[in-house]
Amino acid sequence: MTRICAPIALFVYARHDHTKRTVGALLRNPLAEESDLIVFSDAPKRAEVAPAVQAVRDYIRTVRGFKSITIVEQVENLGLAASIVNGVSKVSETHGRVIVMEDDLVTSPFFLSFMNDGLDRYAEVAQVAAISGYHPPFDIPLPETFFQCDAECWGWATWNRAWRMFNPDGPHLLAELKRRNMQRMFDQQNSYPYIRMLEDQIAGRNDSWAIRWRASVILNGMLSLYPGRPLTHNIGLDGSGTHGDSLNLREDLAHDRPVRVEAVPAVHSDEALQAFVRFNHSLARQQLKAKIVRRLRKIIGLGAT
Repeated sequence: MTRICAPIALFVYARHDHTKRTVGALLRNPLAEESDLIVFSDAPKRAEVAPAVQAVRDYIRTVRGFKSITIVEQVENLGLAASIVNGVSKVSETHGRVIVMEDDLVTSPFFLSFMNDGLDRYAEVAQVAAISGYHPPFDIPLPETFFQCDAECWGWATWNRAWRMFNPDGPHLLAELKRRNMQRMFDQQNSYPYIRMLEDQIAGRNDSWAIRWRASVILNGMLSLYPGRPLTHNIGLDGSGTHGDSLNLREDLAHDRPVRVEAVPAVHSDEALQAFVRFNHSLARQQLKAKIVRRLRKIIGLGAT
């Protein structure tokens, strides 16, 4: 029996090679041919970007292999945040659920199965806000699936009932986190500067929709379902993205077997949280080491001139 799959909202801009890899990986999912693909193509912000935007649009028109393909070409530049917020709102309102992808994510062949299985199983569980396809490389094995009071943005899915909880008002979200004394929790036990990211969004130093979605989920006491093995890999951390910095993370996607979505109670996993915390501390050490190396190279370079 053919299942009804959630539509895939794919947000693209000006990275042809990244987009091609993203689409190619999705097409290796058996459920691709049963999934509607809705591509949101933002307009160029500057004239010099127009050829790259057009190259992406030309490529998308050649794609085959999905149940259907709809292309939404913006005539004015919305920016990443507005593009995603508007697109997710439109698709989730129309279809009740949506799988969200950006143009720099490579997926496992089992990604769409996990998204749809999770959406089906927890559709009526009000506490569950999203299905996440990613978690970083942990130092311990975790259960087949687990829950976190959190929200990831590297390949995820949600329902209209949950997305309606999204609050775009950064100052309100920050004030509420402080009022409830939730800063330490929001920063994953002070292991990652999420509060600073929200402050930067408010100050206009970033245009992150994801930090506001994360705050909305946490403030509503909601959960995300995670796979025990990551199903997505971000290929945009090479400095090519709008907001992404160059970063190299080892990723081992679940290619050998699917991640089973079973009837796991919707309860936050402290074991998984501690794995996130240890990873964040390790990442901070890597970043500090890289910063020191860059400074030393600069000093050596100055000394040689």
